[in-house]
Amino acid sequence: MKKIAIIGGGIIGLTLANYIDQKKYHVTLFDEPTGQATSASAGIISPWLSKRRNKQWYRLAKDGAAFFPKLIQDFQLDDTIYHQSGTLLLRPEKQLTELLALAEERKKSAPEIGTIKQLSAEQTQQELPLLKPHPALKVSGGGRLDGKAYLIRMRTLAEEKGVHFIPQQAQLATTTTVVYGEKQAIFDQVIVTAGPHLKKLLAPLGYQVDLRPQKGQLLVFQTAFKNSGDFPVAMLDGEADLIPFLAGKILLGATHENEAGWNLKETPAAFEQLTHGTRKFLAEPEKLLAQPVHYRVGTRAYTSDFAPFFGQLNDQLLVASGLGSSGLTTGPYIGYLLADYLNTGNTNWQEYQKELSTYIQSGKTLASN
Repeated sequence: MKKIAIIGGGIIGLTLANYIDQKKYHVTLFDEPTGQATSASAGIISPWLSKRRNKQWYRLAKDGAAFFPKLIQDFQLDDTIYHQSGTLLLRPEKQLTELLALAEERKKSAPEIGTIKQLSAEQTQQELPLLKPHPALKVSGGGRLDGKAYLIRMRTLAEEKGVHFIPQQAQLATTTTVVYGEKQAIFDQVIVTAGPHLKKLLAPLGYQVDLRPQKGQLLVFQTAFKNSGDFPVAMLDGEADLIPFLAGKILLGATHENEAGWNLKETPAAFEQLTHGTRKFLAEPEKLLAQPVHYRVGTRAYTSDFAPFFGQLNDQLLVASGLGSSGLTTGPYIGYLLADYLNTGNTNWQEYQKELSTYIQSGKTLASN
């Protein structure tokens, strides 16, 4: 039985660990989760109306969203983790007409988008009573995922399958030698899924990586809305996302802080940034914003072109990182694709990304993208 090391227990690493064939591989997962993006995250799974020009990214995000029914069935994810809530997009009337046309076009290749409906201002408020009357577009296929709850579930399942967890920082001495604390171990295959830490992990092996850390903060309000679990999620025009969960928990976020990438301190500036523009959309702002609040803070990994990368760096080493703010949508699918490669040898990756050498080069500095 081959020995595999996974370095990084975030959304890719834990999904990968659960999909690996345990009859073929013995899996050890190194996880030191301080600042981990997934454990701090909660977000919207609804990529179909993005206007990003990167067609490969959109294909990955689209297929990542389409993967969720399988993910839910395979791992019995309940409503505390994922719920297909529907998504509201609040935009000016003219933009909604354009988005409606885009949605209808994209539904041809992504039926997962579900029903598409342009809502009047009054209908929007009926769907989500937190909001003032405001025109919106609703797609029924959108959903919400609690990253922290997802990781808890996936870790429990991985432990039941026999995955060995080592809660320490790991370093690479060679492509197959992992050093942790005062110990080291040799593996047949190493997969590095450590978010922004991948850059530091590969440096001793002579690799230069196009990757940077970005701090993200979410606000979590505890409200009296008993039926909040039935509310759709909302993408507010030019502002934060509003993400209702069960039992009155309402999330607002998230920030994108490039200059404070490794700093995990909660900041009043984040509260002001996320709530200032949101107030104009809320029917009674204080019913939300004056409620008890706590923060979720983590560090994302970004590349220069804001696209993720994953694949085989050499015969013994696989890598994945650069998820950015779409990690909840793309991360599980990337974990599945890497596991499928290990289990079957399939490498259906080219349609989703640029060449790996775009982001990782050996022995020289990366050119600017």
